[in-house]
Amino acid sequence: MSRTVRRQRVPIALLVPAGLGLAFLVLPLAGLLLRAPWTTLPGRLTEPGVLTALRLSLVTATVATLLCVALGVPLAWLLARVEFPGRRLVRALVTVPLVLPPVVGGVALLLVFGRRGLIGSWLDETFGVTLPFTTAGVVLAEAFVAMPFLVIAVEGALRGADPRYEEAAATLGAGRFTTFTRVTLPLVAPGVAAGAVLCWARALGEFGATITFAGNYPGRTQTMPLAVYLALETDLQAAIVLSLILLTVSVVILAALRDKWVGST
Repeated sequence: MSRTVRRQRVPIALLVPAGLGLAFLVLPLAGLLLRAPWTTLPGRLTEPGVLTALRLSLVTATVATLLCVALGVPLAWLLARVEFPGRRLVRALVTVPLVLPPVVGGVALLLVFGRRGLIGSWLDETFGVTLPFTTAGVVLAEAFVAMPFLVIAVEGALRGADPRYEEAAATLGAGRFTTFTRVTLPLVAPGVAAGAVLCWARALGEFGATITFAGNYPGRTQTMPLAVYLALETDLQAAIVLSLILLTVSVVILAALRDKWVGST
């Protein structure tokens, strides 16, 4: 069944600021593309520093995403399916990292997982485990800032899923865990996938919490955003190359998730 799209005249009072807003968002990206060292790009992409930062970023972002999925999906289910006192407060706390300055998040992580932190001192004394300024610290910082994206996406998918399938499974004798793994998860799988991709992208681009909690050590904690920051002081071309990689990843992810946000026209 075809739809008739009504063409509306756009008022000049809206068209001008809309055009300026678009230019404001697009021009910096265009400047990055125009200043890119296209002739030397293949060689720069294979430089040891670039490959090391890229490899570390991909590994830590992937591990952080797996951690977020393992912890965030049950948390999203709890918020969407269980009524308990203080649920609104818990939901608000879950979303705090979205608006919290990343550097503040890094300081908070230090106070909890640092060698003298609430949990870090116990880990150090009991197991000899130190998290700050390590690769594991990078994963922890990325997971902290990225998990809200997953929780919000999965909770929204759970609220939109038809609960009658879960009720039918329970009626047929399936336990809660079996219902969750065999019925609920398949129903919300697209939401989990979208949330995981957003989570991975956020982890890949994390800077503030990472540099505060894990430092900026090449080969150990220096991810691509940190490498961009360091390269700006010594090699602008290398900073542009690393920025292009992050830009490409962002565009690919947005294109892949477009159908999740925009209906077909």
